[in-house]
Amino acid sequence: MRVLVTGATGYVGRSVVRELQVHGHEPVVSRQRLSEPFEPIDADAVVHLAGLGRVRESFEDPLRYYSVNVGGTLNLLKALEGQRFLLASTAGVYRPSAVALTEESVREPSSPYAATKAAAEDLVAWAARSGRIGATTLRLFNVAGGGDTDTTRVITRAVAVAAGEVPGMEVYGDGTAVRDFVHVRDVATAFVVALEACAVGESAVYNVGATPASVREVLAAVAEVSGRSVDVTWRPAHPGEVRFQRADVSRLLALGWKPAHSSLDEIVRDQWLASAPGSGPGPSR
Repeated sequence: MRVLVTGATGYVGRSVVRELQVHGHEPVVSRQRLSEPFEPIDADAVVHLAGLGRVRESFEDPLRYYSVNVGGTLNLLKALEGQRFLLASTAGVYRPSAVALTEESVREPSSPYAATKAAAEDLVAWAARSGRIGATTLRLFNVAGGGDTDTTRVITRAVAVAAGEVPGMEVYGDGTAVRDFVHVRDVATAFVVALEACAVGESAVYNVGATPASVREVLAAVAEVSGRSVDVTWRPAHPGEVRFQRADVSRLLALGWKPAHSSLDEIVRDQWLASAPGSGPGPSR
């Protein structure tokens, strides 16, 4: 298929483009701003990865987040008729739960960013129900590895600290909060698997996660891989902190997806080698 990819030059986008090529598809990089109307799109499918994605920033400027993340999705949909549409969403749309989250779990966005993703999900689902497109939403949990440069993310930050690229990191709480991590390459594979299963007039939602781990486990893995300690400043937990977040990915596994690179050790090792290529793995601690 000929596949238009928004956000193709970004962290996830680069991996998606490579994976599409590996599977014989023709990725086309979209360079248009989401705020501008699109001409009719000459492609069999769209993978929509572009948008604004910083949670804390979204509290400061929610109108901009709605304009880009929801308005941009609307601009794309207006240019489509009969294509497949894949939307990158976030696990942040869910209400926190002590059990693994399924795609049927209650949505309760806790930030303007997550709320814009929930609104975009509804938009593409209704468009699919009208018969205009085929829609698939992938709710990404904590994407990591593959040379990520966003040091607001815990694995990327911890590796950057160990590599001496940033002076230290702050951890809020006791480090036992659990998050679900997935390698960016496995995320890219999920998009290709979901693309090939998508059908016009239908909509589907898939969780994309792989490996639950606590912050303390992340820190230990970084120390093990790098042979270096991670300088941490411990802070009191934020009120209402989510203690546990894990993905039930049964639905995606049923399509034939397998997370081949998402062990915590491989994610951390891959990030370490990408961000500190001259360092190499340190001695085992």
